[in-house]
Amino acid sequence: MSASSTNKRKIINDPVYGFINIQGDLLFDLIEHPYFQRLRRIKQLGLTHLVYPGALHTRFHHSIGAMHLMQQAINVLKAKGNNITHEEEEAACIAILLHDIGHGPFSHALEHSIIRNINHEAISGILMNQLNEHFNGKLSLAIEIFNKTYRKNFLSQLVSSQLDMDRLDYLKRDSYFTGVSEGVIGTERLIKMLDVADDDLVVEAKGIYSLEKFIVARRIMYWQVYLHKTVLAAENMLIHILERAAFIAKSNKQIFATPSLLYFLQSDFNESDILTNPEVLKNYTLLDDFDIFTSIKVWCYHEDKILSILSQCMVNRNLFRCQIQLDPFEYFYIEEIREKIVRIYDIKDDELKYFFYTDTTSNYAYNLFSDKINIRLKNGKILDVVEASDQLDISILSKVVTKHYICYPKDVDN
Repeated sequence: MSASSTNKRKIINDPVYGFINIQGDLLFDLIEHPYFQRLRRIKQLGLTHLVYPGALHTRFHHSIGAMHLMQQAINVLKAKGNNITHEEEEAACIAILLHDIGHGPFSHALEHSIIRNINHEAISGILMNQLNEHFNGKLSLAIEIFNKTYRKNFLSQLVSSQLDMDRLDYLKRDSYFTGVSEGVIGTERLIKMLDVADDDLVVEAKGIYSLEKFIVARRIMYWQVYLHKTVLAAENMLIHILERAAFIAKSNKQIFATPSLLYFLQSDFNESDILTNPEVLKNYTLLDDFDIFTSIKVWCYHEDKILSILSQCMVNRNLFRCQIQLDPFEYFYIEEIREKIVRIYDIKDDELKYFFYTDTTSNYAYNLFSDKINIRLKNGKILDVVEASDQLDISILSKVVTKHYICYPKDVDN
């Protein structure tokens, strides 16, 4: 082994799992690439740290952790006699390592605010194709696994399914950094129970209770962390701050922004633009949380009243009140709040959208209509976890829960 290869056998000390080995030169080179290093500057949970101060971990942390779990899962499956070549093992690790490389600033908070009508998974695929060219086709198999076009379906399920390494890592990691202990799951136990049957991932019957806890933990984490009402308020405020900044930029008025952010504020881009215009992708890969928040700090003193107020509220954590409930809000109640906002902030009716947000948010713990989580009983029979579970009525947890919410400045209630 050459000195250069030896130097690439790095160990990362992870607070969740301990020491993580980077197994292979290509994985090391991908981690070192600027596209991946950008993930150090993108928070895993967007603005959730405004509610849970410890939630400052990044997409970089998460991606490395998911790669580690993938290595563990592959080792378990190989030990149980499943044929996985070295090339497939490396490709699966690359696919999970890069699965979030397309995330924009503040992760999901700005999913459709930078580039319209395209999600981060699609952008991840575009960037993986770019990296494949850079690395002379060495990512081709990983891209097949990522796109679910490879003949071994279970490898794709390890990357993206209802029991993938992505979910196993983010639940455990987000629970750790938020301090929400209800989200703690037994990743090691779940991975030890994995196997393959008819080209699909299955969980051995002994793992049913760990699996039930995983599904319940996911439900709790969504409503207690990911869809926390204050987080919803903060994310909506951020979206509307950028919307106002874009309105000003397109009006040919002076506005400070980092070059890459200004590029997106001045023009609207969609999926076709990122596929056909290299400048769009170039500027996107230069964007991170720092571009956004640096600009917001300056916008606190912008002459535009709306942008200034919203930016100051964000910087000083004077977040809007968020009311959330199962039933729609009464029309007259909403109208009363809207009238107060117009009067207190002395704004026009068409500017009200920056100070009053109403929408719905939905979640389910288990999707009955997606790929199933299958349990293999001791007699070899394969059952969906809904059928196999004797402790929980998972069919109830699979129902979509939709909640209505409204957000508006707190001083409106005074």
